[in-house]
Amino acid sequence: MKISELLAELNKRNGLLYYFGWLNMVLLAFALVGWAIDNTIISGINAWIKPLKFAISVTVYAWTFAWLLHYLPHPKQVKAISRLIIVCMSVENAAIFMQAFRGVPSHFNVHSAFDGAVFGTMGLFIALNTLVLMWTFVLFWLPGVRLTAATLAAWRYGVFLFLVGGVSGGIMSGALTHTVGAAEGGDGLPLLNWSVLVGDLRIPHFFTLHGLQVMGLFGVWSSKRTASPVPVTLFFIGYCVFCIALHVIALEGKSPVSF
Repeated sequence: MKISELLAELNKRNGLLYYFGWLNMVLLAFALVGWAIDNTIISGINAWIKPLKFAISVTVYAWTFAWLLHYLPHPKQVKAISRLIIVCMSVENAAIFMQAFRGVPSHFNVHSAFDGAVFGTMGLFIALNTLVLMWTFVLFWLPGVRLTAATLAAWRYGVFLFLVGGVSGGIMSGALTHTVGAAEGGDGLPLLNWSVLVGDLRIPHFFTLHGLQVMGLFGVWSSKRTASPVPVTLFFIGYCVFCIALHVIALEGKSPVSF
């Protein structure tokens, strides 16, 4: 499928999330401009790198769900879920961009009453988004979902992984840091800024969350070869082991990308 055909299909399936994805692409362009003209440094990197990454991440999230929710049989539920995702992610990105503009951290920042309120609001809407995901997960176990056995299993596993990805997010929020074994900062991978020296919970968080896309793509690939959900289940088990290993490594204060 060509990119133009994919975008047209996304628009057809869920216009709300399709255009919300494009809105985040506009935010991505804004963050790139900010990166180019603003030299403010937060936690060792340019202040606009985090907004840039979140604009990309939310675009991927919106367009994944634009595709995924199409298979649910009840349009009113799909519209409600879509609207709630848009509200939750809009609040998240608004806070991240505002704090970048102010030149202060958005996450784990409780250094003032205002910053604490911003971080708390972000947490509240992420909690709401988690409830929306739980609702979506339940709906994919009810009758009427228009998918083959293999693809259905893949999306169920994918949404489960996305939910479980919130565990590392909760650990980071509770500790007010993503780093294990040292203070924040230090050497990190280009752009991603994942630590190459000590434990960094952003790494397992990223791979567990994006298990949603990994499982979805594997489900499409597998369904073209067999109707059985067994290969998808085996792949899911292997991916879970991989994500658990990344969590263990991070919590031990080690980096899987050290060199």
